Amino acid sequence: MSKAPDLVKRLLLGRALRSAQQHEQTLPKTIALPVFASDALSSVAYAPQEILIALGLAGLATYHFTPWVAGAVVVILLTVVASYRQNVRAYTSGGGDFEVATTNLGNNSGIVVASALLVDYVLTVAVSVSSGIENLGALLHFLQPHQVLAAITMVAILTIMNLRGIRESGVAFAIPTYLFMFGVFVMLLWGFTRLAFGADLHAETAHLTVKGPEMGVSGFALVFLLLRAFSSGCAALTGVEAISNGVPAFRPPKGKNAATTLLLLGSVAASMFAGIVALAYITKAKFADPAMGTHLINAAGRDVSDQDPVVAQVAHAVFSNFTPGFAYVTVMTALILTLAANTAFNGFPVLGSVLAQNRYLPRQLHTRGDRLAFSNGIIILGAMAGLLIYVYDASVTSLIQLYIVGVFVSFTVSQIGMVRHWNRLLRTETDSAARRRMKTSRAINSFGGVVTGVVLVVVLITKFLLGAWIACVAMVVLFLMMRGIRRHYDRVAAELAVTGEDVALPSRNHAIVLVSKLHRPTMRALAYARATRPSTLEAITVAVDPEESQKLQEEWDARELPVPLKILDSPYREITRPILEYVKSVRRRSPRDVVTVFLPEYVVGRWWEHLLHNQSALRLKTRLLFQPGVMVVSVPWQLASSDRLKGRHEPPAPGSVRRPYGPEQEVESGGTRAAGGIV
Repeated sequence: MSKAPDLVKRLLLGRALRSAQQHEQTLPKTIALPVFASDALSSVAYAPQEILIALGLAGLATYHFTPWVAGAVVVILLTVVASYRQNVRAYTSGGGDFEVATTNLGNNSGIVVASALLVDYVLTVAVSVSSGIENLGALLHFLQPHQVLAAITMVAILTIMNLRGIRESGVAFAIPTYLFMFGVFVMLLWGFTRLAFGADLHAETAHLTVKGPEMGVSGFALVFLLLRAFSSGCAALTGVEAISNGVPAFRPPKGKNAATTLLLLGSVAASMFAGIVALAYITKAKFADPAMGTHLINAAGRDVSDQDPVVAQVAHAVFSNFTPGFAYVTVMTALILTLAANTAFNGFPVLGSVLAQNRYLPRQLHTRGDRLAFSNGIIILGAMAGLLIYVYDASVTSLIQLYIVGVFVSFTVSQIGMVRHWNRLLRTETDSAARRRMKTSRAINSFGGVVTGVVLVVVLITKFLLGAWIACVAMVVLFLMMRGIRRHYDRVAAELAVTGEDVALPSRNHAIVLVSKLHRPTMRALAYARATRPSTLEAITVAVDPEESQKLQEEWDARELPVPLKILDSPYREITRPILEYVKSVRRRSPRDVVTVFLPEYVVGRWWEHLLHNQSALRLKTRLLFQPGVMVVSVPWQLASSDRLKGRHEPPAPGSVRRPYGPEQEVESGGTRAAGGIV
């Protein structure tokens, strides 16, 4: 017996965890910050770059708007953080924006938010990993021709690490996140210190000229360009919502700890983003992307658009007298951008579990794997992100156009839902202090809803034709799919509801044993059928070959078996059709009776033996299962080859036989709560 697959699984994922150990997987704030906020923290590395690309469409003349665009992004970031602090205090189950929208605005609004978040999580992984590999290529140039392969490999590594469990992956990702924060703040401190002492810092692209397709724009075209740059910079907000979906992973008090973590996230992300943009502006860093129509031109008029990412340019300028500092920031930026995908790996499976619990996605997404992680959701996320990276050649600029729409849809709908939440509570609250707190929270959420709604409109207008339409189509497809899944589960639940007819016993049980030849499996099936004491019992065989049928009848009579044998005629040498017709005729004669068909089957030990045995039995079983009032009983006969599999350890696959653990295993169903395991 080989245990090699299980050994490999244990080496990759670690030992299985008991359900009782789930409480050990909760996170303190020090670990929760890098686990859930790494995406928002890392997006400050590529958001400034996206602003410069958009402004570069009109050439160098519009670069002086960079501080104003960045300032608007910081205001939006702090507004969203303040708004979500109200969310996590009010809703701690992990449903996040989906729960807020569903509870306060209805099921359709909840599905809209869920579809937007699912798309956004997949794009988060694709964009973060692609950006990380791009930044690493600034230091390790040999990676640049192999970015797609490197990015897909990194997604696979992240998938395996998250399958090991949230706590273990969180500890592994905490150190790089804090090292990245340390590196960026040291870079900012050192850069502004050098500037204060009169140093003249210039980026490697400072002497180059930006040329774009919209040179000399003014009026409405300029406003549109600034709005496009603003919408691109709003990539810095992605990942803020992940904490609201991960509240159950926090240690108690969950809501308070999540709100504190959000405050830390907002402060750190805003400071880092503003600092990087300021240094990029001061050092005259430029960035162009020929795919978007922008180019960098040197003094000789040649196109030299193959430049390093903005963060790498800033680090090179700041640490021009200390090369290890540049290398440290570059490596940490690449690492955190890659590991930022871990935010999605924590948010997507939890949201998928909540959706499955509410019957909008298959139930398998609600079950936990060996390491108490939602393994099926993790695997699906990794596969979809890898596919996107392959299709878009790991191009950050191409992928970023699909980005942001989903997250601002969820931002806006969630804030509107929170306003209704506070309105509902205020109608019944009488304590004056509590009412003041609720009104303050309502004001924050109202402002957040208006601001994010405006940003959503801007993003749709400026990015729709650049690729955002693909994300919109994906959201519509997911919305329709989830509605269809919910209708199916509701229809099945109504169909399976217990009625008075289910209590009545069938009048009689007609037992039929299928016989091909008289051998030991047939004798076992006959013995078992007799032991069930049916009302009537008979054996049937199909006369494909008249001579063999005659021999079977003679042998049957010679053994004086106490069960009558009936031979069904088959002029066209079919097996399945005559048996089906006979079973149907028995049912027509006695519609209130049950027909039980006993089917002898071989149990084999090698995969290729399945091709040689049980094919007729499988076809018969499949057809009989569709007949109402017919029960099919398989009577196994173990061949000698099956001995090699006896006692083999069969580790269950994620979601295959497990039931959800804990109170969340219950599923809402028409006002009652029913177990959500395998049916």
